[in-house]
Amino acid sequence: MIPISARWLSYGLPFRRPWEAGGRRIDGRRGQLLRLDAADGRIGWGDCAPLPEAGIDEASAMRYAEECAALDLEAQAAGTPLASFLAGSPAASEIPVNAILGAVTAATPEDIVAACKEGYSVLKFKVGCTLPATEIRILQHLAEALPAGCRLRLDANGAWDEITAVEFLAACERLPVESLEEPLRDPDPAALDRLQEGTRIALALDESLARLPVPELLARSPVRRLVLKPARHGGMRATLALARQARDAGITCVVTSALESACGLLAAAHLAAAVAAGSDREVAHGLATAGWFATDTGTPPPVAGGRLRLPDRPGLGFVPVLS
Repeated sequence: MIPISARWLSYGLPFRRPWEAGGRRIDGRRGQLLRLDAADGRIGWGDCAPLPEAGIDEASAMRYAEECAALDLEAQAAGTPLASFLAGSPAASEIPVNAILGAVTAATPEDIVAACKEGYSVLKFKVGCTLPATEIRILQHLAEALPAGCRLRLDANGAWDEITAVEFLAACERLPVESLEEPLRDPDPAALDRLQEGTRIALALDESLARLPVPELLARSPVRRLVLKPARHGGMRATLALARQARDAGITCVVTSALESACGLLAAAHLAAAVAAGSDREVAHGLATAGWFATDTGTPPPVAGGRLRLPDRPGLGFVPVLS
């Protein structure tokens, strides 16, 4: 479907509370929505939300927005939700997501109880913020409040050297930790291989994928998970192809938001459902981020019982506030 007009709509959105990532404090998001109008009256939407810390520069974010808006129009014309359009087969209308609870140093047992009551079974915390021994003591305390069947997902954002990571993982062996993202300051594949061989906990790569040779990683499989942000990997189709290659290599993929607005979050959620259509449907994706925004570009996908529900309409299903 060929659009007859295109418009970029700038936005600035404050967070309800600061987001801490990689030693940086983020208080909100700025970006642009792309609106594509087709001759038949359909409208396609894309979200351009650069985040250099995650390997998403302005050029890659813009290309991603253009692809999303075009795919939105194509899926609408095909009369199918974007997830199913991407997967080439019916995709699930809802996907499990993890709770995002910030730095472990600020967490309380009450946070654990509240998140589990909301239906989350995977709770994500940032680690690597202070001394590892201190964070282990906090995790041990928090684990006492964790109901049976619930697990912790940790993200170190490249905080440690290999020796520290080995010690931290060893201390986590008896804790209900299901994965650890970005354990190493210098994520050398050989070091990652040694770490993964020495622990039952799934290691995952996220931001370091922007500077590592991905084909070599898939061939070597030094970790059990990849964390995928589609704007960083060349768009939705390219990321889906990468996820399928990873699946064939025995690596699980988790799709996460790059703190996009509701439009970009919806796109990532459709991609996660398309990825899940050919692999583990119950892996929790990192998409419960809408609650961080005080205002948004439109209606985000609802999350209830630890599951995100996609719109029941063709295409992306984005309902904007901006027009």
